Amino acid sequence: MLLLVGLGNPGSEYARNRHNIGFMAAEAIARRYNFSPWRKRFQGVTAEGTVAGDKVLALEPGTFMNLSGQSVVAALQFFKLKPENVVVIHDELDLPPGKMRVKKGGGHGGHNGLRSIDSHIGKDYWRIRLGIGHPGNKDLVSGYVLHDFAKADQSWVEPLIDAVADHLPLIVEGQPELFMNKVTVATQGR
Repeated sequence: MLLLVGLGNPGSEYARNRHNIGFMAAEAIARRYNFSPWRKRFQGVTAEGTVAGDKVLALEPGTFMNLSGQSVVAALQFFKLKPENVVVIHDELDLPPGKMRVKKGGGHGGHNGLRSIDSHIGKDYWRIRLGIGHPGNKDLVSGYVLHDFAKADQSWVEPLIDAVADHLPLIVEGQPELFMNKVTVATQGR
């Protein structure tokens, strides 16, 4: 079983924020693979489905970003999973808009959602980092991530999310490098 965590902030006022691209990706995956309806549990909402023959539980923590680890650890403990069975999808300031990287472990890079997850389950989980770009000045970061994507951003946001959903079976099958390659090829020129 795979625990797929989309990071974001709960509430309709945050739904289109850059910080919520993880929620957007989790929702696209749940639609693509006909997951169950979303329901409240583990201090968030979950949807269940099957991808590449394996059970996948999508989780959107209902806590705010800096408390995401509480929701993740609750689901992890309930299903008796190990951190390596967790894939977290999140926004990444240090990647150009529309770029994506996958890695297991590493630091939180100042991301409060990852910092919270690290403190609850350690660092040995997978991360799908979706590039949103950087505003250029660290003092502008908070306002930048908590602001909606611009209309012009849709030319890369939607194809990136679609490509992540399309190629997710490769993550489930344990082929992160091929997943990264396929997503990159699908989004080139965007």
